[in-house]
Amino acid sequence: MGIRLGCIADDFTGATDLANNLVRAGMRVVQLIDVPPTGADVTVDADAVVIALKSRTVPATDAVEASLRALAWLRSAGAEQTYFKYCSTFDSTPAGNIGPVTEALMDALGTDFTIATPAFPDNERTVFKGRLFVGDVLLSESGMRHHPLTPMTDPNLVSVLGAQTTRAVGLIDHTVVAGGAEAIRARIDDLREEGFGLAIADAVCNEDLVRLGAAVQGLPLVTAGSGLAIGLPANWGFVPSAAAAQLPPAGGHMAVVSGSVSVATNRQVLEFVRSGRPAFSVDPLRIAAGEDVVGQVLAFAESHLADGPVLVYSTEAPDAVRTVQGRLGAAEAGVLVEQTLARVAQGLVERGVRRLVVAGGETSGAVVQALGVTGLRIGPQIDPGVPWCAAALPNGETLHITLKSGNFGGPDFFTAAFDLLDGEASS
Repeated sequence: MGIRLGCIADDFTGATDLANNLVRAGMRVVQLIDVPPTGADVTVDADAVVIALKSRTVPATDAVEASLRALAWLRSAGAEQTYFKYCSTFDSTPAGNIGPVTEALMDALGTDFTIATPAFPDNERTVFKGRLFVGDVLLSESGMRHHPLTPMTDPNLVSVLGAQTTRAVGLIDHTVVAGGAEAIRARIDDLREEGFGLAIADAVCNEDLVRLGAAVQGLPLVTAGSGLAIGLPANWGFVPSAAAAQLPPAGGHMAVVSGSVSVATNRQVLEFVRSGRPAFSVDPLRIAAGEDVVGQVLAFAESHLADGPVLVYSTEAPDAVRTVQGRLGAAEAGVLVEQTLARVAQGLVERGVRRLVVAGGETSGAVVQALGVTGLRIGPQIDPGVPWCAAALPNGETLHITLKSGNFGGPDFFTAAFDLLDGEASS
């Protein structure tokens, strides 16, 4: 049938998060790593395409330019509707990038209205009265208040988005959403007449997302976290199907590379270490001092890979992160760690790793680029928002990889991921 939905994600883990929900709802999905080069012969056999950008924390002008290139490619491929995906914690600053990218896409598509909702109830992200909750607490009380690049201290998404846009931002509250698609469309009509160009949409359960999905059928552009994806495939007649998530058989060594500093990933690292499995902590200060940290990591990994998964991590508590940033600078520390972990991932794959878990959005982007991965076929879900994927390596072999948002997954995520893949292979 061709591409129905064209998606633009502002980081790599967010892209797989979105693709995962589309697959669960019955769409066959391919994720592309960045926009294909001009003139490249790219044939995609999928119902939806997700283009993964690394644009969440770059300057707003760069994010806009990259997003418009992605939009142009998706439209040329026949996409009928565009989906701009950002994080379920609405990661941004007063300068963007959610608002500037949204408005640039609206202008390019010639549309005067769209919605915004980062809600993802399966991962305890809900929006009520325009306020974003993470679990039982407001966004401003969650671990995101300590994020090193995009600290989120205001849970009121109407004001957060309004600070980033020239268009007025309204609200589609829970009472309207509960009324169903017709009530939502009526509210959209009213907001348009009142001069609003965007609206935050409440959603506290999956049923709300399904209702919103039906209501936005026909809108040229929707913007959301990954949650809204569960409500869109039905607009084209898709229904959940296990066939949409099938991947080739998996094998080879197993490893985890983690660069996230989130609370969830800290717990996952701690659980892995407590279990007695081999783990190597990467110290940014040792990298900055010129030590051959990559060589040390790979020597350690080489002696343990045959016995099961190996973890390589640079994950610290907020106080430790601030100490490193104070000595190296926030941006410099982040780049050092990303580049080092990307080179580690290259070395692990060279040593036979074919099942790889990567934690953290920026780390995931650096790793897939270092590995020369240009596209991913989306497979079965490990945890809400996180699927296994299959990628063709430059040598033609298959790498099974999962790109995990730092905020996602339970404490045992790393081992559960490999258990799932083993189960898929034996079924």
